[in-house]
Amino acid sequence: MSTFTPHTVPLPGGFADNTVLTGGDGTPVVFLHGLFGQSWEGFLDDLAAGHKVYAPAHPGSAEPEDLTRLDHLWDLLLYYHDLFERLGLDRFDIVGHSFGGMVAAEFAATYPERVRKLVLIDALGLWRDDAPVRDHVVVAQPELPGLLYHDLEHPDVAALLAGMQDPTANIEATVHVFSTVASTSHFIWPIAERGLAKRLRRIKAETLVLWGAEDRLVPAVYAEEFAAAIPDARVELIERAGHVPQLERRAEVTAQIGKFLA
Repeated sequence: MSTFTPHTVPLPGGFADNTVLTGGDGTPVVFLHGLFGQSWEGFLDDLAAGHKVYAPAHPGSAEPEDLTRLDHLWDLLLYYHDLFERLGLDRFDIVGHSFGGMVAAEFAATYPERVRKLVLIDALGLWRDDAPVRDHVVVAQPELPGLLYHDLEHPDVAALLAGMQDPTANIEATVHVFSTVASTSHFIWPIAERGLAKRLRRIKAETLVLWGAEDRLVPAVYAEEFAAAIPDARVELIERAGHVPQLERRAEVTAQIGKFLA
């Protein structure tokens, strides 16, 4: 059973408040969500068993007007700097998935003294012509589940997809997904590469790169690209998992992250 509390965090600069989901107790861990919206994922319950977990929403996903104040990636990093200051976080661990992994890596490279340990899960941010990242914005809707998940018959995946079959059943959730896609695409479309490869060398945090071995959205070859560029980084491929291994292989991902952050 999920046990988290939403906390409204006011921010300077005219931004809307950020509703940060928090749970657990212990050393602080920030989770930055992926392309399709803030949620308290099941593996965060596992992580919160030994840590104080903070799961903010990416700016613009709740209030689109925020995007008018975020012209480029540097503005986004300053936004998170202010948010973490308001949360009273000085030195902490970051776990980032997909788009959130890109932001986590950028933050760790820009503020290397702030991040103790870094976990990147199927992160965006790099580009190889021989292994292009698929464009999730323009892909046909029926094709999207196959890009995100390896096993569409997995009970948790099937339950999630069943809830997406009728967008009118939960209009609020549908709007939230579209708003989040718009907010993340603001920084990565049409290609997520913004020079991160040149900055990864600045990361001082011990880094774990987790990747779904069957990721069809961001191919697993990028796991080695991240690890090769980040000092003191190692890779763990999650077999039989796609772009969201923390859903398809929750127990394995939880065990890997828990051991690494201990």
